[in-house]
Amino acid sequence: MLNRHYAASKGLHLNYSIIEKIIEENSRVLDLGCGNGYLLKLLKDKKNVKGNGIEISQNEVIRCLEKGLSVIQGDIDEGLKQISDKYYDYVILNQTLQSAHNPDFVLEEMLRAGKKCIVSFPNFAYWKVRFNFFFTGNMPKSRVLPFEWYNTPNIHLLTIKDFFEYAKKNNIKILEGLYTTKAHIRKGIQYNIFSNFFAEEAIFVISRD
Repeated sequence: MLNRHYAASKGLHLNYSIIEKIIEENSRVLDLGCGNGYLLKLLKDKKNVKGNGIEISQNEVIRCLEKGLSVIQGDIDEGLKQISDKYYDYVILNQTLQSAHNPDFVLEEMLRAGKKCIVSFPNFAYWKVRFNFFFTGNMPKSRVLPFEWYNTPNIHLLTIKDFFEYAKKNNIKILEGLYTTKAHIRKGIQYNIFSNFFAEEAIFVISRD
């Protein structure tokens, strides 16, 4: 099931302002797993984007339509075959990669449909997650990973290091990497060198020439 509204509804991911700064004005944008449309509405209001969304939940699609957004109901695990190559300036997958059944396929479809793609995910190697697992022996929980093992929508957890290795293996160009904790960009030598340990969440801008 591909959506991120569970996070937004709980106030867990407030990275919208960071993504807003990445997006150029008047861009053509596709938001995958757009939830209630909050981010898409923000981009339309602040950056005058021509935006579309795909969301699996019918209730959330209705909420998007009530906001005047162009959103269709669909499962992005099934692909974006209705979208032409490089049709969008940006394709966004915000806090949804880890809940995809076929994340590699979803990423490939994003890179095909978009000139640039924005991907964000919780970093499973964050130090609090590591310590939680080490000292309790239970599946870790954190602010961005708040679920129990039996009800989590996250089925493909990954780390920043995993993503870098995946990008290299699959000829994906990382244009920018932003590392956040509590939805604030963190800078400094410890984040540049040890981002896999200190960052709670990662936001990558990627492309394929």
